[in-house]
Amino acid sequence: MHIPVLLNEVIEYLEPKPGENFIDCTIGGGGHAIKILEKAFPSGRLLGIDWDHEMLERLSLKLKVPEGQSYGAGKNPKVLNRVILTRGSFANLEKIAQENNFTEVDGILLDLGMSSWHLEKSGRGFSFKKDEPLDMRYNVEKIQNPKSKIQNYNLTAREIVNTWPEREIEKILKEYGERRFAKRIAKAIVNSRKIKPIKTTFQLVDIVKKTVPHKYQHKKIHPATKTFQALRIAVNNELENLKKTLPQAVKLLRPKGSLVVISFHSLEDRIVKDFFRKESKDCICPPEIPVCVCGHKRTLKIITKKPITPSQEEIISNPRARSAKLRVAERIDN
Repeated sequence: MHIPVLLNEVIEYLEPKPGENFIDCTIGGGGHAIKILEKAFPSGRLLGIDWDHEMLERLSLKLKVPEGQSYGAGKNPKVLNRVILTRGSFANLEKIAQENNFTEVDGILLDLGMSSWHLEKSGRGFSFKKDEPLDMRYNVEKIQNPKSKIQNYNLTAREIVNTWPEREIEKILKEYGERRFAKRIAKAIVNSRKIKPIKTTFQLVDIVKKTVPHKYQHKKIHPATKTFQALRIAVNNELENLKKTLPQAVKLLRPKGSLVVISFHSLEDRIVKDFFRKESKDCICPPEIPVCVCGHKRTLKIITKKPITPSQEEIISNPRARSAKLRVAERIDN
């Protein structure tokens, strides 16, 4: 079951009103998007973007909205005719928005979390609890379509663990998984693949469990959690895509429009925090330069001085929300 994280807080900060336009860059199961449209009833519109063909297909059936069109909405009259679904990476946000005539919007949402469906149903190796092929791509189709405008990444988690040099594997485990045992695990992966290719999630889990000291194997967090996280980030280029997206989002916002970002990883949150901080200043010259030479003009006002986190009640009802952090900034009129 899809449970949108920090739903009340997203609505509070976006403040959807009739006649306003919004973009949900990671529409997924549609939980946030449907509530935004309900609040913006009867004339607000929403552009929903998702990179995953299957996720978009499932939501299209749920809302009865064919991809690229804006009619239908299942049994919810407050969503009727006001949502457009389109497939793509939010790294191409500006282009996607222009193609769908969403060039001036009142609010943009980026929910960077992975859906329950990806873990439980996709069969792509996102979860260490299921024995599945090591894929971990978001943008993959069951049937390859040569006419598709969106090309599947060739890079998979299987390719990384079986072909990348030990030093590169160690680097992504350390940087994206913040692993204290990155060096050990990378070495174990390389040694294991010499004997037999690493094709499945359980093979990788077994390697990690044999490598990590026994006392770390019975903690709250599964010993393979951060290894899987690091591989997923690397496969989907998640951090670089986020860096590309934030400036595009600012360009698309009307004055007083809100940019709301929910992150689940400290590296994501740091990117968002640093971007908001930079764009809230007129000058970004190094401190040693006495007179401004950068000419930078601030574009954002930070609304949340500290990130908003889920309540204890939400964490109990949806444990996957526990690491969520929400940050909000408002476009200023230059």
